[in-house]
Amino acid sequence: MKIAMIHYQVGGTDGVSLEIDKWKQVLEELGHQVYLCAGDLGTAEGTRVPALYHHTAKAERLYRNTFIALTDYASEAEYRTELFSLADEIARELRAFLTEKQIELLIPQNVWSVAANPAAAIAVTRVMHDLDLPAVAHNHDFYWERVDGVALTCRAALALAQKYLPPHLQQARHVVINSLAQGEMRARLGIEATVVPNIFDFNAPAWRADSYNSDFRARIGLQPNDILILQATRIVARKGIELAVDFVRALDTPARRARLRQQGLYDGRPFDADSRIVLVLAGYAQDDQSGYAPRLKEKIAQSGIEARFIEELVAARRQTRDGRKIYALWDTYVFADFVTYPSLWEGWGNQLLEALRAELPIMLFEYPVYRADIKEKGLEVVSLGDTVAGQDDLGLVQVAHDVVDAAADRAVALLTDPQLRAEVLAHNFEIARRHYSLDALRDYLAPLIGRSA
Repeated sequence: MKIAMIHYQVGGTDGVSLEIDKWKQVLEELGHQVYLCAGDLGTAEGTRVPALYHHTAKAERLYRNTFIALTDYASEAEYRTELFSLADEIARELRAFLTEKQIELLIPQNVWSVAANPAAAIAVTRVMHDLDLPAVAHNHDFYWERVDGVALTCRAALALAQKYLPPHLQQARHVVINSLAQGEMRARLGIEATVVPNIFDFNAPAWRADSYNSDFRARIGLQPNDILILQATRIVARKGIELAVDFVRALDTPARRARLRQQGLYDGRPFDADSRIVLVLAGYAQDDQSGYAPRLKEKIAQSGIEARFIEELVAARRQTRDGRKIYALWDTYVFADFVTYPSLWEGWGNQLLEALRAELPIMLFEYPVYRADIKEKGLEVVSLGDTVAGQDDLGLVQVAHDVVDAAADRAVALLTDPQLRAEVLAHNFEIARRHYSLDALRDYLAPLIGRSA
């Protein structure tokens, strides 16, 4: 079949873009032709429909006035007019793309669920109806899951949600990435969805140091004997990155530094008085609309830890930008010693899989989907538990100090004991390969796409 995947952006390091790459690979291995269509193509090949992008002024204004407060329009009628005007614009361009490519199946990626560009949900529904196309909607996140809260602001916003988020269409099948979303769709909307978890290619060659990435540590200002703690997610509030700051601060206490110095690191590197423990943040802050990034930077400054924000040096794939070498996201894992993943909410958890694929130990907050769908598989992680103890003066979350201390003690063991580290990482890799591989995705998609033909 000729299949079109439609999203706000592709070819990036965000979780949806990364899953799109994996679905595309598996579908093509199954014999389908897959075309990408997005508002921003990043490093991917596809058809660009600029009005699909969720970071235009118009799309961001519509999002705010749909889910936060109706403040940028003189009236509800004016809001509705702009919403449907943008939907018309997107639909015209989508219709031309789908007709040109002779598309037989749509895979909307998050446009019917998270609604970061609300008009896109309307446009895809209209075009699907006009061209009489079936669809398999891949719903990663839903608007109602936002940890900072949403509130449908007016009757037009409520109508949008009821009719399009997602639409009730006989020719549309729905995929969600966790059992909690499956239950919510059934309870809220009466829609039955299939759970397809996030996956990764656990059979591909391991990421390694090479001539391209060998200067990575030096490029970001780290010395060979420094410990690199990697936070690879986007910089948004639900990622709970402030908990990674507390974790690194606990690691860097004199008592734990003394243990690191006495025992040395797992790979034979010494840890001495000049060695640093550095939190490296590789994700981008472009999606932050709540002022989270400045508050996070203030917390880092107050904590006294060392941190590097390297968004401008990282992309989904290696490339040159403005004459500068840009590393792939995977290059950051090659040189990491430990991964932090303290998300408060995830639809599933791409960076968890990436850490497992890179065979790195991981610290995480036990977010709801981890507890519901993943924990039972038996991964060995450094846990911050599942309970937020409160917020600090910056409005950033905290967990109990004794929980952070216990996590830091376990991390020291994994940073210094090579046998323990090897056993834990091999155990985790095998669990991930068994449950979350491309082979597993192939088993999900073959019958799902076949039933939609």
